[in-house]
Amino acid sequence: MTIPADGAASSAQATRAEEAARPAKTASIAARLFGSAALWTVAMLLIGGVTLSSYYTRSVERGFDQRLHVYLKTLVGAVAAGAFDKDDPGSFGEPRFELPLSGWYWQITRLDRDPPEATTSKSLFEEQLPRLAELGVEETLVGTREGYALGPESQRLRVVERIIDLGTDGRFLISIAGAADEIDEDIQNFNVALLVSFLLLGLGLVTTTGFQVRFGLRPLAGMRAQLAEVRSGSRARLDGAFPEEIAPLVDELNGLLESNREIVERARTHVGNLAHGLKTPLSVIANEANAGDGAFAEKVREQAVLMRRQIDHHLERARLSAGVAFAGETTPVQPAVEALARTMAKIHRDRDLAIDVAVSDDSLRFRGERQDFEEMVGNLVDNACKWASARVAISVAPLAPAAAGGRSALRVVVDDDGPGLTAAQRAEVLARGKRLDESKPGSGLGLAIVADLARVYGGGFALSEAPEGGLRCDLTLPAV
Repeated sequence: MTIPADGAASSAQATRAEEAARPAKTASIAARLFGSAALWTVAMLLIGGVTLSSYYTRSVERGFDQRLHVYLKTLVGAVAAGAFDKDDPGSFGEPRFELPLSGWYWQITRLDRDPPEATTSKSLFEEQLPRLAELGVEETLVGTREGYALGPESQRLRVVERIIDLGTDGRFLISIAGAADEIDEDIQNFNVALLVSFLLLGLGLVTTTGFQVRFGLRPLAGMRAQLAEVRSGSRARLDGAFPEEIAPLVDELNGLLESNREIVERARTHVGNLAHGLKTPLSVIANEANAGDGAFAEKVREQAVLMRRQIDHHLERARLSAGVAFAGETTPVQPAVEALARTMAKIHRDRDLAIDVAVSDDSLRFRGERQDFEEMVGNLVDNACKWASARVAISVAPLAPAAAGGRSALRVVVDDDGPGLTAAQRAEVLARGKRLDESKPGSGLGLAIVADLARVYGGGFALSEAPEGGLRCDLTLPAV
C-alpha cells in the first residue's frame, strides 16, 4: 500500500523512540541463579574431590608404611640380637623377598666399614637400594625416613629406612622397600570411583538446582502472564496469591494501573469541559456575526468557522490521545464493523447504497477501546457513503507480522466507487483535514482524525485509488 512520506517518517521516528525507551536487557534471573549455583557446586565438588583424594593418598601411604615398619622392626631386632646369618638372611615370612626383582626388598648396610658392607634380600638380585638421605628425604621424629625412590630396573619403590648404632657391635642402615604399584593402583581405583561418584552427584545437584530455580521463579512467570492479559484487555488488574517478595511489586503495579485509569478519566473530563467552555462563546460570536452585514461581519463568520474546525480538530486529538493512555481493552472487530455498516445504511438510506462487509477472521480483536475503533472506521465508512455512487466495500483481515514490524495487526480497507481524489488532494486532506468540497455536510476533519488516532495507536493510514475508481482508505491497527 502507498504511505505518505510524512506518515512513514513519523512511524519510523515512533519506532526509534520506542526502541530507545525500551530498557536494556541483561542476563535473566534464572540464568544468573542457575549459573552461580552450578559454579559453586562445581567448585565445592572440585575442592572436596581434591581434599578426599589427598587424604586417601596419605591414608594408603600410612597403611603401606605400617607394613614396611613391621618388617623394619623385625630386621632391627634381628640385627640387634645378631640373629641373622650374612650368607642366609631369610625372607622374614614374606616370600616376595625371595623372588628376584619382585619389588619387595630389604637391605642391611654396615656403615662403620670402609667401604660400607651391604647385605640384601635375594629379590634384589645383586642390586642395592638407594639411600633416602642422599635423595633429600627428611628424617622423622622417630628417626626413620619414608619416601619414594627408583629401584632395580627403574621400579618405583616405597622405601622406609632407619639407622641403628650398636656401639662396638657396629652402626647399621636398615632399609625396607615395597613396590609402589600397589599404592598407585589403590589410589587410582579410589580416584576413578571418586570421580564417577562426584560427576553423578554434580549432575544431580545441577539438575536439582535447575528445578529449584524454575520452581522459585514460577510466580514471576505467572505475573508476566497476567500482565500480558492486562495489556491484551482480558484482565484489568493482577490477582491471586503471590510470594511475600513479589507481593509488594504486584501491589505497586495494580496501583499504577488504577492511577493510569484515573488519569485517563480525568483527561477525558477536562477535554469535555474545555470543549463546552470554548464552543459556547464561539457560538455567541458566530451568532452575532450572522446578525450583522458587511465585510467585518463576513470576516468574523469566516474566522469563527475556521476556529470551530481547529477547536474540533485539536480537542479530538487530545481526547483520542487520552483514550489510548490506558492499555488493556480490546474490541471484537466483526460485530463493530457490521454494526457500523447497518448504522451507515440507515443514515444514507436515501442514497440506496450497497454496503458490503467482509471480515476474513471472526476472532480478530482490535487492541484498543471500542469507541475509538468505531470512530476511525465510522469516519471512513461515512466519508465513503457521502461520495460513493452505488457501492461501498469494507474488508478486514489480519496483517502478516513481517509487514507490521513483527507485531499482531489488522488491516481495514474501505473502498467506494465515487469520483476519488488526486494524489495532491489526498496529501492535502491528510495534512490539514481541509474540506475539498463544501457541498457535503461535515467539518472536513474525519480523515485527518482517523490518521491522528491511527498514529496514536501505533498504526498507519493511507489513501489511494480504489479498484472501482473511487477512494481507497487503508487503515492499519494493532490487534490481539
